[in-house]
Amino acid sequence: MKINEEVKMALEESKPVVALESTIISHGMPYPRNVECALAVEKVIRDNGAIPATIGIIDGEPIIGMTPDEIEEFGKKKGIAKCSRRDLPIIAATKQWGATTVSATMILASLAGIEFFVTGGIGGAHRKANETFDVSADLDELGKTNVSVICAGPKAILDLHLTMEYLETKGVPVIGYKTSKLPAFFTRTSELNVDYNASSPLEIAKIIKAKRDYKLDGGVLICDPIPEEFSMDPTHINAEIDKAIVEMDEKHITGKDETPFLLAKIVELTGGKSLETNIHLILNNAKLGAQIAKEYSKLRKE
Repeated sequence: MKINEEVKMALEESKPVVALESTIISHGMPYPRNVECALAVEKVIRDNGAIPATIGIIDGEPIIGMTPDEIEEFGKKKGIAKCSRRDLPIIAATKQWGATTVSATMILASLAGIEFFVTGGIGGAHRKANETFDVSADLDELGKTNVSVICAGPKAILDLHLTMEYLETKGVPVIGYKTSKLPAFFTRTSELNVDYNASSPLEIAKIIKAKRDYKLDGGVLICDPIPEEFSMDPTHINAEIDKAIVEMDEKHITGKDETPFLLAKIVELTGGKSLETNIHLILNNAKLGAQIAKEYSKLRKE
């Protein structure tokens, strides 16, 4: 594992560091928008007092803190494998390039000693998961890996109720930032409640520190609603998601191909608006993630 010198020094000095995934670069949006977004997210983290650490795998070696040139290469390169917990040993042993998902990013961040990870939205229990057992590895990872994840809620294509039930079973606290309702990725709210409504980054940092002090293994999920001006109309976006799911079923698309297909189809059906929403919510999450990491760093030094 190769750790960027800036990231290594920040960790040694207990400065705030925020991990970022690479799947969004290789699978989330087209070039050059993917690279522009990745660098913009890093800038937001820096502007809010933390050090960004974009994580990806190059020739089988995990990189903790990719350089701008490496991010550029990632954005241009075709055929990069999507890498979750299951895929990590295969990608490493066969010297492939791997774009880390939420679960793989959590694992590598934890190994590097990084507490915080910002993403767009987590995976979860897919619709009809009670029949298909199609549940993202992200949820199991949150149950056992000591990384706090800041997102805009579970992806809206999922069964949110089943996802929350699974997180409860795994003992994962779901914290809303200035909200008592679970954000649903493209929209600010859903009918589901979070476990706790936190009013500030400091309050969230205190919860995370308490979890670590009590040796309670596993992650904390912090859900940050997308800003009002970028939120999509729930009725409209849910109708487009339903259309995309029908087409996915007709084409017999299953497993790890489901999420990329659905997100790409929703971009098409919304005329690109969902992509713009996705970018804005990630930037928003990056700001909060850096702020929490900064407060947590101060608490640890007290």
